[in-house]
Amino acid sequence: MTHMRSFSKLEERNIAYLVNHNISFTLVQVTGTGLKKSILDATAPMRSYFFEQGIHNYSEQLQGPNHKQILPTRIFDERNEYQTKTSLYRPITKKGDPRLWIYQLGEHTHADDIHAICAYKMEFRVINITRVNIEKSYTASEPSPLKEFIAELYHTSSTTSEELLTFFKCHKGEWFEAEITADTGIGRTIETMLGIAQNSNKTPDYKGIELKSYREKRSSTKNVLFTQTPDWSLSTLKSGREIVAKYGYLDKVKGKKTYQNTVQCNLPNSQGLGLTLDQVKELLELQHFGTPIEDVAVWTLRKLHQRLSEKHRETFWIAVDNKYQDGKEYFRYRSIEHTRNPILPQFDLLLEAAIITIDLLLCRPSGHGDTYSFKIKKNGMPLLFPESLTYDLLS
Repeated sequence: MTHMRSFSKLEERNIAYLVNHNISFTLVQVTGTGLKKSILDATAPMRSYFFEQGIHNYSEQLQGPNHKQILPTRIFDERNEYQTKTSLYRPITKKGDPRLWIYQLGEHTHADDIHAICAYKMEFRVINITRVNIEKSYTASEPSPLKEFIAELYHTSSTTSEELLTFFKCHKGEWFEAEITADTGIGRTIETMLGIAQNSNKTPDYKGIELKSYREKRSSTKNVLFTQTPDWSLSTLKSGREIVAKYGYLDKVKGKKTYQNTVQCNLPNSQGLGLTLDQVKELLELQHFGTPIEDVAVWTLRKLHQRLSEKHRETFWIAVDNKYQDGKEYFRYRSIEHTRNPILPQFDLLLEAAIITIDLLLCRPSGHGDTYSFKIKKNGMPLLFPESLTYDLLS
């Protein structure tokens, strides 16, 4: 994995500004060698971003100049826009390592500058976040192409979030009866109130915005990001049942084998299972740390990035107060944390740091289906979502 240098204060502000204005992007650092040779490495996060945006799939691209793809590109500075193009290719040499080059980039960069690349309408928009002050351009009185670009994307997303926030504010302080007395009861009730039909669709809940509710009184230190089954075609074991058969334990009440435990990088759990991140193969590996180490199952980082990007492009994390009366549960809205655009490279780093973990809930006696739940420690939220807005619904 190519590690990017530390961000400057301006770069941090620019990244936060793009995130807060719901602009999805990937980052590239232009090295001196790359600038001299007109070559940029398409890193794993970049490749995932291009694939997730439906703009390019390097894994299906053949090697050689005849298979190069050219995309229209616009480079922004604070006042102007420069029309150019970007080539995406895999050379015949060096195992076809994915590459790209933004034509005329040398006129707008210095060695080690970092650029944000935004995929938009099958084109690229490129901003030198080392040199360009995005907030200054956006808040300037005079128009600019960069200002128009951000405003166009932000207006579309902000209209929906304002509509949703207005709904919650209109019900400040009200108590509601949950449809069912279960862990999912409050979430289901909120969806019903918003006219969202019950289904198993993994896309965001409300017009592109994901809704995550949780009971404030509970002492959980983690938030659920998403669930994702391993890629069984690449895995040594081929199902949750096989994992339980080999590594599970007996549930003494039901008399059946089950497996319900957390796995993380760096530290095996009580059954010896843990995670390893392989950046070369772009895999997250579930392994048994015995002698020898045994491969169990894998997830592709591309798929995990895709799930995170799709699920949490924009999210309302809804904290509620709850109480029980006559066997029924009631709740009211306490606060909402509004997050946008997770930084995908941070996902890998947070996995390695065991800030993101996976709960394996397999062959449960309750009969619920197998679940592989990716969770993030609440104190790690600002690392994945650099900026967020919090709304108090009780004051």
